[in-house]
Amino acid sequence: MEHKRHYVLPKGWRQKYKFRLSSCIVFFIFAYITVFLRVVYVTAIHPIKPAAAWLAAVLPTPHMSAPLPDRASIVDDKGRILAVSLPDAALYADPKQITDPQKVTKALATILPDINQQQTEARLLLKQSSFAYIDRALTPDQEMAVNRLGVPGLYFLPSWKRHYPNGSIAAHILGGVTPGQNGIAGVEDSFNKRLLEHPGQPLKLSIDLRVQDIVQRELTRAMNNYDARGACAIVESMTGRIVAMVSLPTYNANDFHDAPTDAQADRCISGDYEPGSVMKLMTLAAGLQSGLVHVWDKFNTTHPLFVGGYAVTDYEPVHHWLAMPAILAYSSNIGASRIATIIGPELQRAWLKKMGFFNRSPIQLPGAQYGLWHARRDWRLLTTMSVSFGNGIAMPPIILVNAVVADLNGGILYKPTLLAPQPGAPPRQGVRVMRPEVSVDMRKMMRGVVLSGTGVYANVPGYLVGGKTGTSQVVGANGHYETDLNNASFIAAFPINHPRYVVYALVIHPKPTKKMQKFSYGFTTGGYVAAPAVGRIISRIGPMLGIRPLSGTALKAANAKWHFPLAPKPPASVVALGPGHPFPPGANQYAYDLTKHPAPEHPDNAAKLAALKKIELAKPFRPASSAAEIASS
Repeated sequence: MEHKRHYVLPKGWRQKYKFRLSSCIVFFIFAYITVFLRVVYVTAIHPIKPAAAWLAAVLPTPHMSAPLPDRASIVDDKGRILAVSLPDAALYADPKQITDPQKVTKALATILPDINQQQTEARLLLKQSSFAYIDRALTPDQEMAVNRLGVPGLYFLPSWKRHYPNGSIAAHILGGVTPGQNGIAGVEDSFNKRLLEHPGQPLKLSIDLRVQDIVQRELTRAMNNYDARGACAIVESMTGRIVAMVSLPTYNANDFHDAPTDAQADRCISGDYEPGSVMKLMTLAAGLQSGLVHVWDKFNTTHPLFVGGYAVTDYEPVHHWLAMPAILAYSSNIGASRIATIIGPELQRAWLKKMGFFNRSPIQLPGAQYGLWHARRDWRLLTTMSVSFGNGIAMPPIILVNAVVADLNGGILYKPTLLAPQPGAPPRQGVRVMRPEVSVDMRKMMRGVVLSGTGVYANVPGYLVGGKTGTSQVVGANGHYETDLNNASFIAAFPINHPRYVVYALVIHPKPTKKMQKFSYGFTTGGYVAAPAVGRIISRIGPMLGIRPLSGTALKAANAKWHFPLAPKPPASVVALGPGHPFPPGANQYAYDLTKHPAPEHPDNAAKLAALKKIELAKPFRPASSAAEIASS
């Protein structure tokens, strides 16, 4: 029988265990207090700063800038965005990793409906390649949907997409870019290198976005009112800066590649249009600058002129001798022809060449074209006459507008530009092409056109508008003028007492419409079609450009000062041209040929040479004196 063993606890065991337990409790209390005090010390009394490397890894850096876009933004003269590059994602594939190209293509087509399935599948079948673009511009939703497919071999590539937030506004000026973000039209093309090399520096244009929008709206209204084929409008400052330039029809700049060819054409810089009677501003200015004729001289407009089987007539004949202001106000083709034959073809060509008509406009747009002119050997009597009132020649409107600016700003020809002035840059350099007093006479005569001539519908209360109408025929496919088509234009300056801007509108192929019948009576001339549009533009953009309309005594005084009689009286000691005295000394042979009057046996060659030297005037202009010249005039 087994006996159970009993363990006997040693003596004093209770005391030993109590001591050990007490020691443990004291140790843990001491350790807790030590840790507590250490934590208080390092966090409140003397906190320990984290290592710099650790901070750099976990803390955001507020000064860190976003990566620069691939090309600089384009802004207007007030800094409003016209074009900007936004971050985007491109989708590409590694064909070597795509196991079922057909299945993958079908899956992508449900997310990207614009892709060409046949081309995409063909790319994915190229197993010798490791890179194939699928779509260069995914929306965030599309990127997420493609990512959810979980297809090995599909990858995303960070990219940039050019965006034009204003849609069709300034589309022709801005142009467009390729999928690879290189400019292919407009300033995107002209300044492509600058936009790529300095992506952080916006390109600032002279365009005012607000003015551009108004001009486009009013020009569209005129075009729609007369069911026209197209239109162009330009607003240019007195130093050649383009404030607005619109070509219609237009397109959304974001859809440049899908825009119709007709909409992509910029009618302001590439269209060749006969200027019509607006060209009389050049003829009269050349005559005054030559010194052969003066504002008080009168010219025989009593009957049509017949040359080589052609007849030069007036739209509204007056059948009496007219002075220069009346020739411009009534838009007399006969009067302009008389002046042109007096100065002759050599002086006429010299004047037009100096004013930039024979060259392509230096505007910074790649599509600028040359005008169409007669060769020197063909520049005879009939050409001299027809050019004087804008027939038989053609040009882009930008060339005409820039020359008219020189007519009005005191006689300074500037190169047109789309760039805003740089801070601290010196004033623009120009060339003096006309005596200041000639410019003053031109402005006064243009004021008469709006007050009592063909441009009355461009009159804007308080703004002293001066202008000139233009109605030109259209050459058909057979080379002859169409009997039922014309172009209607109007050019204006405001305020004419101290001109700040020139506004030009051209409406192409306007038609008589039922909507405008009560206003235009079926006429589609510049005075009915384009002049009202220019008047509306001036009334809306004037306050935006800081030009306040005059009223009360100030308006009355300005009107009195700038009133120019249609038949000014010559100075007391001067014998004016007129009945019995139609030719000045130095008149060209063509003036005598036109009237079948015998030329003098000994022509005044000294007067001819003096007139040519005045016409060829072209000397550098000091910008600092421009404001004083115009103000004093």
